[in-house]
Amino acid sequence: MMKAAAIVQSPWSLNQKPSHYPYKSDLVDGGGFNLSTFKGSSIKIQTTIFPLQKQPHKLEVRASIGNTFGNLFRVTTFGESHGGGVGCIIDGCPPRLPLSESDMQVELDRRRPGQSRITTPRKESDTCKILSGVGQGSTLGTPIAVSVPNTDQRGNDYSEMALAYRPSHADATYDFKYGVRAVEGGGRSSARETIGRVAAGAVAKKLLKIQSATEVLAYVSRVHGVELPDDVVDHEKLTIEQIESNIVRCPDPVIAEEMIKAIDMVRLRGDSVGGVITCIARNVPRGLGSPVFDKLEAELAKGLMSLPATKGFEIGSGFSGSKMTGSEHNDEFYIDDSGNVRTRTNRSGGIQGGISNGETIVMRVAFKPTSTITLFPWLRQWWH
Repeated sequence: MMKAAAIVQSPWSLNQKPSHYPYKSDLVDGGGFNLSTFKGSSIKIQTTIFPLQKQPHKLEVRASIGNTFGNLFRVTTFGESHGGGVGCIIDGCPPRLPLSESDMQVELDRRRPGQSRITTPRKESDTCKILSGVGQGSTLGTPIAVSVPNTDQRGNDYSEMALAYRPSHADATYDFKYGVRAVEGGGRSSARETIGRVAAGAVAKKLLKIQSATEVLAYVSRVHGVELPDDVVDHEKLTIEQIESNIVRCPDPVIAEEMIKAIDMVRLRGDSVGGVITCIARNVPRGLGSPVFDKLEAELAKGLMSLPATKGFEIGSGFSGSKMTGSEHNDEFYIDDSGNVRTRTNRSGGIQGGISNGETIVMRVAFKPTSTITLFPWLRQWWH
């Protein structure tokens, strides 16, 4: 059976070639093209006929199963961006760990949207509630369920998503896989899914701190073309207060101001930029990680690369290390004053052979720019 699809060519090209967007209303059963879909006559319409093969959706096979991370300490996140709420279930947390909602709320407040002009304007309190697994201020050793309600649900803001897929988002691929998608905010592909990760991360951080004095910190090391030099931050002395001293969360105040200016310049044009987050873990016990497929950097990469918009992951010197020779890149061993085997440099990023060596773990994650504001600049002008 032959069906019709419309290719819309916009007169508002913004100095670029016209963009082609397949409209859902043009691909429904019955075919054909309805000019009443459009409000104006200034849009050029080109109708292309092509065969569409209707394939049955085997939902029992395509059901979503990738929502759990971890083995001994397992985290499952749930919820959609504009659904009733989001949260997580933590399984494997040992009993008698002092824990309250305030422990999670501190981290959730750091993540909360609408904190400054450079973040998403969505207004959410992100107030968490522990539903199970904690009694009288301590964990019970049973699954910990945490829920955070969505209070600023503005599904109508995403009406354009029902008309076309957003470029570089998960709209198209979710539709390809499931035959249905959450139009409002992208559902599970939204960054709001990370609330469950943050709540579970607060528990993991507290457990690591108590058990092995391990500290985990992260900061912004690059925004667009503004980059923080590697030798500016001392990872052994870095504090959370330095990171939280400005809205962009870069520990160097001078570079932070440059980053903010770069964001503002692009933001005022209605566009967005990407960046890099550097994460460090201090006092990591030696011997974490297992060969071959369970190497520590492989586990870290899976957790971090599953974050929305991530496109790159590095450990230690990362990609720049490939430009060095072996003699330049090798971390020389020595015995410190306490008799411990250490490395004079840390180009390996605290992991060698897939196993932690006791040095500070240094990793970086690169995020691509994503923006709903400018996805359909010409469509927004016409539609409104």
